[in-house]
Amino acid sequence: MTVGAPGHFSIAVLPGDGIGLEVMPPALQVVDLVAEHQGFAVTWTEYPWSCAWYHEHGAMMPEDGIERLRAHDAILLGAVGDPSLPDHLSLWGLLIPIRRAFQQYINLRPARLLPGVPSPLRDTSRGIDILVVRENSEGEYSEVGGRVFPGTPDELAVQEAIFSRRGTERAIEFAVSLAKDRKKQVVSATKSNGIIHSMTFWDEVFRDVMAKHPDIEGRLMHVDALAARFISHPHELDVVVGSNLFGDILTDIGAVIVGSMGMAPSANLNPSGEYPSMFEPVHGSAPDIAGRGIANPIGQIWSAAMMLDHLGRPEAHDVIMRAVHRVLGETDVRTADLGGTATTAEVTEAVLAALRSELEG
Repeated sequence: MTVGAPGHFSIAVLPGDGIGLEVMPPALQVVDLVAEHQGFAVTWTEYPWSCAWYHEHGAMMPEDGIERLRAHDAILLGAVGDPSLPDHLSLWGLLIPIRRAFQQYINLRPARLLPGVPSPLRDTSRGIDILVVRENSEGEYSEVGGRVFPGTPDELAVQEAIFSRRGTERAIEFAVSLAKDRKKQVVSATKSNGIIHSMTFWDEVFRDVMAKHPDIEGRLMHVDALAARFISHPHELDVVVGSNLFGDILTDIGAVIVGSMGMAPSANLNPSGEYPSMFEPVHGSAPDIAGRGIANPIGQIWSAAMMLDHLGRPEAHDVIMRAVHRVLGETDVRTADLGGTATTAEVTEAVLAALRSELEG
């Protein structure tokens, strides 16, 4: 998953809306500090494309937005969304066009319980470390469909789910590649008992892929049972692969069981490196707390760490995560979503202090 020149990276920054504007600066500070100590350079180019931009310009980004982003090594996204604009307009006006233009067909989301973070689950003594691979470009989130007879008793809506062999196979193969360096186990989310065409197809492709990798244990599990498994036996799960919709739902469950949506990072990957990949926390713009300075910056910081790993700087990712572990495991500095009283700025300063100690030690 390595792209870009090893010594210098050009990163597009989209802070977005709400708390995105508050948690992005901490992530940039963290990356700048690591870059200074580890001898690489990062150039940030900020784009103000957001719901606020939409209200001013009538679009979520300019007509040449994709071409501007194409020039960068990666994209660091904050959070997009505002109650003043329907979610489908912001999603289909910015995030989905970026994902599709740059063939970011893998959405990767870790659900890892970090030291000192309380989980709503009763027993986490055996830990939680799940890596969810979500097919990110087709499936249930397609544009195929429509509505007829609007505003009448006969109104009808049709939404088609699109599953191609190529798209399904490459998502499952990516999950297998990750499992080879972990516990050599992949669980596939399905619902073929009820969704007779697309999910039986998914299952067939999964079996075909697993037959090529006899060293990896593959298991099919109905998504409702798998969702329950996230709650009852999360320690038994390692790499999970799912369709666009199933992966989306399961990863939100994963974020909650490891403490908070504010902790959850994600990567929208173009694995070949032909196009820039995009990294974002999954917590959303959280308009209910925006402007109060209490948002958790760790999801954004972790997303930036994943970006550096993708760009061929695993040592930068590792030192950032060690600093985050130290803050959570050795101090009581944490935001309200984790049961604390610290501000965004206080958590940021704690992470930076721990990072300096790691880098200089």
